[in-house]
Amino acid sequence: MAWKPRTWASAVPLGLGTRKPHHILGMAARVWENRDRLPYAMRILNNGVCDGCALGTTGMNDWTMDGIHLCMVRLDLLRLNTMSAFDPAILHDVESLSDHDSDQLRALGRLPTPMIRRQGEPGFQPIPWDDALDLVAQRCRDTDRDRLAFYLTSRGIPNETYYVAQKVTRFLGSPHVDNSARLCHAASTSAMKEMLGHGASTGSYRDWLETDLIVFFGSNTANNQPVTIKYLYYAKKQGTEIAIVNPYREPGMKHYWVPSVPESAVFGTKLADHWYEVDTGGDLAFLNGVLKALLARDAIDHAFIAEQTEDFETLRASIDEQSWERLEAASGTDRARMEAFAELLIAKPNAIFVWSMGLTQHTHGVDTLRALCNVGLARGLVGRPKRGLTPIRGHSGVQGGAEVGAVPVADGPILDRWADVWGFEPPREPGMATMAQLDAAAAGELDVFWIMGGNFLETVPGDDRNRQALARPGLRIHQDIVLNRSMLVDPEDTVLLLPATTRYEIAGGVTETSTERRIIFSPEVPGPRVADARDEWRVLCDLAERVDPARAEQIRFADTAAIRAEIARAIPLYSGIENLAKKGDQMQWGGPTLYADGRFATADGKAHFSAVEPPTPRAVGTFRVSTRRGKQFNSMVHAEVDPLNGAAREAILMNRRDAKKQGLRDGDAIRLVSEHGAFTGHVMVSPIKGGNLAVHWPEAMNLLDGAALDPESGEPDYNVDVTLEVPTGS
Repeated sequence: MAWKPRTWASAVPLGLGTRKPHHILGMAARVWENRDRLPYAMRILNNGVCDGCALGTTGMNDWTMDGIHLCMVRLDLLRLNTMSAFDPAILHDVESLSDHDSDQLRALGRLPTPMIRRQGEPGFQPIPWDDALDLVAQRCRDTDRDRLAFYLTSRGIPNETYYVAQKVTRFLGSPHVDNSARLCHAASTSAMKEMLGHGASTGSYRDWLETDLIVFFGSNTANNQPVTIKYLYYAKKQGTEIAIVNPYREPGMKHYWVPSVPESAVFGTKLADHWYEVDTGGDLAFLNGVLKALLARDAIDHAFIAEQTEDFETLRASIDEQSWERLEAASGTDRARMEAFAELLIAKPNAIFVWSMGLTQHTHGVDTLRALCNVGLARGLVGRPKRGLTPIRGHSGVQGGAEVGAVPVADGPILDRWADVWGFEPPREPGMATMAQLDAAAAGELDVFWIMGGNFLETVPGDDRNRQALARPGLRIHQDIVLNRSMLVDPEDTVLLLPATTRYEIAGGVTETSTERRIIFSPEVPGPRVADARDEWRVLCDLAERVDPARAEQIRFADTAAIRAEIARAIPLYSGIENLAKKGDQMQWGGPTLYADGRFATADGKAHFSAVEPPTPRAVGTFRVSTRRGKQFNSMVHAEVDPLNGAAREAILMNRRDAKKQGLRDGDAIRLVSEHGAFTGHVMVSPIKGGNLAVHWPEAMNLLDGAALDPESGEPDYNVDVTLEVPTGS
């Protein structure tokens, strides 16, 4: 494909003088970091399925385009899989680690052996596996099953482990199982399941290469899913335009240097063609305004709406009643910009909407996604190639974790099917989602709290509540591969650390599900092992057998192939997973285009519009703060300065005019104060919409309200209103 100078980010070779990631230097640093086990690291990269974001690979290839697909997110995570174990003596006195952040704790090495710490003890002591599991089993037998909860994060956890964990939880009589999708795309799942039938992307990544328009809402894929930028490079080459709806003009979405594409590596690639600035949380009103403009222009797909949807007239009436003045105030933008976006959709009929946490992590997250689906359905963007709605996943396990049941399911037909497959009756009452689990634990209402992966102190708002939730359970179990700060919280009774294998060490291989619904087999990778680490699913089954040996056959699996065979029976969408057995094996449930047959996965086979009202604008005199990631994977920070925008961890991104109005200059110290906490950082004058600020998390998590949740999805709000103070003496 011929080079096109008009798409270049800079005429200066290699972007010299431009702030950009230094991929070659970064790759060299990761090679050096893994130098003691470099052959093993290369086998992981060449044979495993990426344990970073959920784009999905087989080795270093995918199903979207030819060539190598490797990004710094995957390389930054590689060391977690190649490290040796630390000396257990390190944990004999946890006070000696009190000044360590989680990055320093991870760098100590892999968890070496089961370890126990009881109330009043200074640290952890090794405990044999049998003794550890006997202790957990005894506590499970002694407690009311409603006081038992399991939480799983997506740190490389495969479908097989998620499935076994939810089955074991229900085998033990508890409905309280959830996973970290609750913190990121629960709002997407709630809205999409209600309106379409499935909480998943309706298209495939290949559609990105052939569509007219890709719109990113509240999503910074350059930082969080960098391989997607290679897709965007090829999309731009064939004429696709890119629009961004966001309060902040992310530099990585403005232009990017793709290291594996010679033209882009040398001259960079311009990405965004259109910018639409909205207030943080203003997307719902913006989307309603766009729909209002489309209705005024009669630019809706009448045939699609008539044949495949319901409730459109109710939606139309609701939109008609929402004045432009109200939509402007709630969105933070004017009528002309909403109409311009509508005109763009009309000019570019094949469009794909992509979104992330900027839309979901609000108390009105579900309603925002309803508004987005309304626009998509009105334009006929569902069920057709080159079009689609894509909630892009930032972790490799969250799509599959929920789909194989690691959520508090109370749906009768689903539980009926599981009862038939399992041979025992699962609990029918609603279970506790993540935040409810934390509330219960903090209130002393959990006797056994099993936490697989995860670091609540750095991922969930509400620090005091979270510390109590970690301290108060009678028995807290952390099953993981490395240390984090949550593990060191002093227990009021007992805490256990159980060393896990990585996905690449699990005998028989495992699967993950990508953002595009592709279930991919990841084989076991030969290499060094932590001798006392065990596969998480085997540990869970071992526990269940000890709790109730008379029913052991109901929870026993010979290997991961047996788990996949049962998943195929228990989860109809996953029929075919039982055939995945070697590198490169994969299947895409629903096919390349979901709902291509014109039927939706709702009770009546129709998509359903849903009328939603804009939220109340923020209080006068306050700024709206959003929390963002920099050079990090979830809470795992990989650099103190974001290479895409130069922001240090304490940076407070502020609009130039706001700074001037406040008498502030770039670099000035400033204090943000909310009803829940305060954060002191330094002004970084940035291209962010006036009235809005952005800070990094977990550094500024104490600003947030730990009780602010979307009422339907249970997803936390990672945004808050603040006032500004200038620290004394600055």
